[in-house]
Amino acid sequence: MPGYRPLQDAGRPVRGARSARAVPVLSFGAVGGRFPQAARGVAGGVTLHDGVAEVVRMQVFRDRDDGGRRLADRLLALRLRDPVVLTLPRGGVPVGRVVAERLGAPLDVTVVRKITSPDFPETAVGAVTAEGAPIINDRLKRMVHPDPDVLADSIEKERAEARRRVEAYRGARPAPRVAGRDVVVVDDGLATGMSARAALSALREQGPASLTLAVPVCSPEAADALGDVCDRVVCVLCPPRFQAVSLWYESFPQVDDAEVQRMLAGAGA
Repeated sequence: MPGYRPLQDAGRPVRGARSARAVPVLSFGAVGGRFPQAARGVAGGVTLHDGVAEVVRMQVFRDRDDGGRRLADRLLALRLRDPVVLTLPRGGVPVGRVVAERLGAPLDVTVVRKITSPDFPETAVGAVTAEGAPIINDRLKRMVHPDPDVLADSIEKERAEARRRVEAYRGARPAPRVAGRDVVVVDDGLATGMSARAALSALREQGPASLTLAVPVCSPEAADALGDVCDRVVCVLCPPRFQAVSLWYESFPQVDDAEVQRMLAGAGA
């Protein structure tokens, strides 16, 4: 469909996509191990599970605030001149709030909605923001075979929901200026990278001075694949056996809309 942007798979551009470039992935703790949660009770050193080395406790985040503090330490080293922090709600907002406080930057949200097919509601074939062009994963689209009209309806439905959520979260506050600024997009982790790609692609069109994706923990493959939509990926941990974002936090509760609104209002977004 016109206006679609193809999604890269693990750094290999699909036909018609802009050539990929290597994105700097600034990781400060690439670790191994299959069961990171098993190491949370370890006071130090390395524990073994079935002969596989686990991460030590200090490499697991206590909660999203802890992830935000450790992430902010890495971002401060970049000496961004005019930063603005945009978070992916809902889980990215507690992380971004801490980052924005440390950077002395305004805080706001960039809302992304996943695009699904009614026949496969658990499989996201793409993502869309309130304003940007939808991002479609051609490989998953071929697997699901959604009806073109149904897919178009799903895109418009999710775009409308993204706009509604932006208005609900932001209220009467104006959107922060993006053009010419150092934009930092924050989430609580990077798994597939589909939502991050949609957010970064939409923001790139607004002319930021630089565009950084910042997460406490990321999948190496997903980070490497974002070279065509951002200037750098900053993460605290980049484990080769990533598995899932939640496994790297001791406390990973759901964040509701009311909490997002409260944090944004408290930050003066």
